[in-house]
Amino acid sequence: MAKSIREVYGTALAELADKNENIVVLDADLSGSTKSGIFGKAHPERFFNMGIAESNMVATAAGLASVGKIPFVNTFTVFLTTLGLISTRAQVCYGNLNVKLGGAYCGMSDAFDGSSHHATEDIAVMRSLPNMTVIVPSDAACTRWATEFAIEHNGPVYLRLSRDVYPDLYGDSSKFECGKGAIVRDGSDMTVIACGLLVHKAIEAAEMMEKKGVSVRVVDMYSIKPIDKELILKCARETGAIVTAEEHNIFGGLGGAVSEVLAWGGAGVPTEFVGIQDTFTESGPYPMLLAKYGLDANGVVAGIEKVLKRK
Repeated sequence: MAKSIREVYGTALAELADKNENIVVLDADLSGSTKSGIFGKAHPERFFNMGIAESNMVATAAGLASVGKIPFVNTFTVFLTTLGLISTRAQVCYGNLNVKLGGAYCGMSDAFDGSSHHATEDIAVMRSLPNMTVIVPSDAACTRWATEFAIEHNGPVYLRLSRDVYPDLYGDSSKFECGKGAIVRDGSDMTVIACGLLVHKAIEAAEMMEKKGVSVRVVDMYSIKPIDKELILKCARETGAIVTAEEHNIFGGLGGAVSEVLAWGGAGVPTEFVGIQDTFTESGPYPMLLAKYGLDANGVVAGIEKVLKRK
């Protein structure tokens, strides 16, 4: 049975710390929500509640990393990538320190708390920082790999984690690699490159388009930085049109990253962006918010139909 992404992360972190005594965890008084509290119960001597002081929390993590620890910093994504940004930029990334940032409640997944708690610009912010690696898991297996990768990788890593339950997409034996994406549904008429929850919405949209006689390839781009240039250009070459889909502002996120690759590779194919259309979001039930801002399967279908008219 599928579990929430945050719960998978917290459980994996606690289990992996059984074998690695250098892993320490910091949280900004939200460990019950971020699920870092699972680690806290298993390893209380290595768990630090820093209170509502995000910049200080990241700075403390930088200090811990400088003496050989592997600190995981946790709070809601919107606070981690704004209030925690000065320390992330000036200490963690500038020093290329071995700090891991777990941004819980990404996108609009903290649905009822509205735009003050929605994180819709974080990919743009974090991928613009030198030395930062950005991973966006799309299911439980990918989340566990991302957590393991963050421990093994020497350098700053940002994990974009959702509050919500994502359907299972991969098996336990699936292989992941930083800097790569995965074709999760093949097709020949166009490609949707998505991340996180929108991978599942893209698959739904592809199934809907199949009934209309359109063959849609779906790519899970779980590694945003570094990104899989080879796969993006291969899809552009083989299917002739690209739609990006993300729970993020259309500016600076996955869509921007894919477009940079298309421009760099000289792949002049029609491209559309499914995402939040440069606006602050409202509060409400999560499924209704996804529909309102065009991030459900119907929204992805609309993006597909737009790009096909220009192909």
